Amino acid sequence: MKMALLPLHNGTKATEFILLGLTSQREVQPILFVVFLLIYLITLTGNFGLIALIRLTPWLQTPMYFFLTHLACVDIFYSTNVSPQMLVNFLSEKKTITYTGCLARCFVFVTLLLTEYYMLGAMTYDRYMAICHPLHYKSRMSRPLCICLVTFPYLWGSLVGTMQVILTSRLSFCGPNIINHFYCADPPLLMLKCSDTYIKQTALFVSAGINLTGSLLIILISYVFIFFFFLITIMRIRSSEGQCKAFSTCGSHLTAVTMFYGSLFCMYLRTAKEQSVEQGKIVAVVCIFVNPMLNPFIYSLRNKDVTALRSVVMRNLCTVEKRSILTVSK
Repeated sequence: MKMALLPLHNGTKATEFILLGLTSQREVQPILFVVFLLIYLITLTGNFGLIALIRLTPWLQTPMYFFLTHLACVDIFYSTNVSPQMLVNFLSEKKTITYTGCLARCFVFVTLLLTEYYMLGAMTYDRYMAICHPLHYKSRMSRPLCICLVTFPYLWGSLVGTMQVILTSRLSFCGPNIINHFYCADPPLLMLKCSDTYIKQTALFVSAGINLTGSLLIILISYVFIFFFFLITIMRIRSSEGQCKAFSTCGSHLTAVTMFYGSLFCMYLRTAKEQSVEQGKIVAVVCIFVNPMLNPFIYSLRNKDVTALRSVVMRNLCTVEKRSILTVSK
């Protein structure tokens, strides 16, 4: 593969970068193309289907589903920011991206990532209010408050994303301009610098640490209160089925949150070394592709409202099918 080299002097402005992708083995590229195309299609179908289901169902117009709609939108854009370019590169000899395009994708990536942090926090707070304060739930989780809880993640994510891109744009890059990753990301991008990156790396580390820890604390504190509420409530439940049902609901959600935040800690709280970048590719696949694909199933398969709606739809379909059969037989 031909490498475009940059002049080795201060003030160098890169015009394009070459993305190495997941692997350099050409025989594996078509297989990876099919695999990630299926993952992307499942992600789009699942999240768009969930949004349509919520929008078209009157009794799902509640704060929980309001947050879930926005989470699905974030997952769609989050995956779309990387997937199309990655799929094209699997089948293309020229795996380049412009300097401006690289910065734009970095901005969108950081913005959506931070948005999802705090969107998950808002959803957990909503769950805490619904479980621990059911009598005051509707009054406290008002429409204006829900809009504020949704707006803050978008604004904060955009602000941090802008700051990170400005710091990146002030760096000079030296040839060869090859990014050892499948998308434009800060850790592998910093390996191409020929200027001091202390401010950028410090800002990246502090921002990742504060936002990861801050959003995770919101979730953990909410779940501590929910857990103690369950302990008090479960003591009054004689049936072991009720105990299993209560714990399984929280267990599935906590498993999803643990996967999401665990992969993020691994991806960002590391140094920009060659070995860590290679390991980061695997972690990034989980963050960018697996989590958005699984979220619609995690938040719908165990959901009573969605399960009940699915049962109603299936019964109606069976009724229509039986009527069609009777009409044909007559």
